[in-house]
Amino acid sequence: MDFKDYYSALGIDRTASDDDVRKAYRKLARKYHPDVSTEPDAEQRMRDINEAKDVLGDKEKRAAYDALADRVARGGSPEGDFRPPPGWDEGFEFHRGPHQGPADHADFSEFFSSLFGEAERRGAARQNFRARGEDHHAAIEITLEDALNGAEREITLRAQTLDAQGHPQWTNRTLSVKIPPGVHPGQFIRLAGQGMPGHGGEPAGDLYLEVRIAAHKLYRVEERDLYMTLPVTPTEAALGAQVQVPTPTGGVVEVTVPRNARSGLKLRLKGRGLAGKTPGDLYLLIDIALPPADGDDARKAYEQLAQATASFHPRQHLGV
Repeated sequence: MDFKDYYSALGIDRTASDDDVRKAYRKLARKYHPDVSTEPDAEQRMRDINEAKDVLGDKEKRAAYDALADRVARGGSPEGDFRPPPGWDEGFEFHRGPHQGPADHADFSEFFSSLFGEAERRGAARQNFRARGEDHHAAIEITLEDALNGAEREITLRAQTLDAQGHPQWTNRTLSVKIPPGVHPGQFIRLAGQGMPGHGGEPAGDLYLEVRIAAHKLYRVEERDLYMTLPVTPTEAALGAQVQVPTPTGGVVEVTVPRNARSGLKLRLKGRGLAGKTPGDLYLLIDIALPPADGDDARKAYEQLAQATASFHPRQHLGV
């Protein structure tokens, strides 16, 4: 078997702090967890990430692993022919990770088991391990209406749990989720106690749901702000007008289009976005919609407009 580089698995270097390890793990878990990832190798990558975090997130394991890595670097080891040298773990006592059974690493690699399997069995026999359960991450897609008004939804997630013998297994579970009004993309909804079970009487971890808002036919969401394209006629843009606009929460408001408005002009309706301590705004992006010249009257009107604005050169800045 090959010697595994756990630092590369998490995308960090050897000088990384404990906090760096946790941040790297959370970032990769959000990307590769099978509940949220579309990557074809997501399950294998998630196993590698969990394994790396189990080792580098434990001070004793990390110290022992670093010492072994130095030893391997000095002595060299043929590719695919690594075996831990006898007594490599002397002076270290390992604790099993909160997501593993007392002596089971069925979901981890042969490399991990060859290093820590027997050592952890000895450690588990020496003491009653206590640890809070591991947190889990998943994604939830909601409608804009749910984000605006709040809702309660049932979701089904594929999660790793432990069977009666402490072996990891993949199962489906259905949860009821309360969506508070004003949630925005990238925000996390915390479900306390819905992560992995704890050990030794310690509480279970939490489940964090990353909010994603489905595409809407009228509005685009950015943080707490909403954006909508507002079509206006050339005459409304040129002369100014009062136009009616639908609002995200229902109803209609009247908006003033200023004279000589150009496409892309942004009009702001304060506080009409997603709710929050500081509510978001609704931005209207002016889009000039040209009436088709598909009739005699329309063509004559365009010809008269062309004559009246003959001195207007929209491409003058292009030098042509």
